[in-house]
Amino acid sequence: MIVLSALGAAGIMADQAVERDREYHQLILQGDEALNRGQTFVAIEAFSEAIALKRGSMLAYLKRGEAHHRRGDAPETLTAALRDLRTAASLDPASTRTLEKLGDVNTLLGRFANAAENYEAYIRLDDTSAPVFYKLALASRGEGRLTRAISALQQAVALNPTFHEAHYVLGLCLRDRGQLPEARDAFERAIAISPAFIQAREELAELHRIHQQTRDEIEQLEALYALDPNKPERLIAVGRAHLRTGNRELAVMTLGRAAERFKDHPGVYAALGQVWLEAAEDSSDPSDLRKAIEALETVAAQSTAASETLGMYGRALALAGRDEEAAATFRQASQRFPTDPEVLPHLASVAQRLGHLDEARQALVKYSILVDEDRDEAVHAARIADLSMQLNDAVAAAAWYQKSDGLRASDASLLARMADAQWRAGQTENALATLKRAVEKDPDNPLVRSVSRRLQAR
Repeated sequence: MIVLSALGAAGIMADQAVERDREYHQLILQGDEALNRGQTFVAIEAFSEAIALKRGSMLAYLKRGEAHHRRGDAPETLTAALRDLRTAASLDPASTRTLEKLGDVNTLLGRFANAAENYEAYIRLDDTSAPVFYKLALASRGEGRLTRAISALQQAVALNPTFHEAHYVLGLCLRDRGQLPEARDAFERAIAISPAFIQAREELAELHRIHQQTRDEIEQLEALYALDPNKPERLIAVGRAHLRTGNRELAVMTLGRAAERFKDHPGVYAALGQVWLEAAEDSSDPSDLRKAIEALETVAAQSTAASETLGMYGRALALAGRDEEAAATFRQASQRFPTDPEVLPHLASVAQRLGHLDEARQALVKYSILVDEDRDEAVHAARIADLSMQLNDAVAAAAWYQKSDGLRASDASLLARMADAQWRAGQTENALATLKRAVEKDPDNPLVRSVSRRLQAR
């Protein structure tokens, strides 16, 4: 009887196990079907019930993690996915699918170091997947490890030479590392594989622009317009590239086509205004200036006008002798974000002509703060110093003259002005030393002689 009872209990338990197993597989199937219909909540419920039946099931945790991932990129959703995927990985460390999913979720969460670890763990188990090497590269680039990213991308394209996205990202990494010729080659390979690859053509056009290879740049920009003809910016870019080559006629023709096709797009008229403004600045032709003002006036009046556009309109007004209007426009441009720093020296010039010396000085000081690599830094520093002297601020003037003097070899005139500022600021020894340098440079310079007489008299 005991034996028979034991056998009966074992049979019942076996039947229950079979029933649980059948129900478990049915829930997994229901979850998969719900996911196929896009019903992520229903799928998560089904997989959760499957987990309740089999706590040690890697598959149910993996699938529930994938379902959370499918719900979207919200942090709480991704965190839930990460939790399930980690459990699945602990239950089966050799599951490459789980490791890849873990890497994908960590990448979306911005945890690039963790993602790279996941992808590397996958590669240790299977080093034949080009997409996983590609994902490792993306995570490595996000982490700032360009060498590892480049190595992973080279593996990806070795496994799949037609992997155009990998060639493109390889170009980005090489560009980030300053290897511009190699980056260009990578972008060209991506385009050769996929001629309609817009991002690669954009990067290649930018490299040609940096190297002043304008003909090649225009070729890429025209191809981009052919691929993406509904974006006015594509045709505007072609027109501006023609302008950089000095081919004003082609620039006008190209932008004229853009104006015909995109009548209400302000960027077209801003670009046309730029063409006519540069022509007016080169030739002083009143008709060019009139066309520039006409093209820019309407665009500049819009509340969305960019700082650069307002700056061009201000330049046109200044060229027309309308200084009050130009100053107001430059002020507006200097307050528009993001600010085009180039409007500030123009504001300074107009403000100085109008006698607004403090505004002129402030504009140049702001320019010196905004611009890191100013080729005319010494000239601007001297202008700030001159304005400071006119404002009777000798201490500031002396400091700005010294800055200008430290940036380039100063002529006798600047040294004389600096000596005068230093003397007025109470820096007697510095003033005498600076005046001595000025005299050594050009003893007959009228300003040097005048400052020398004044300092001797004092």
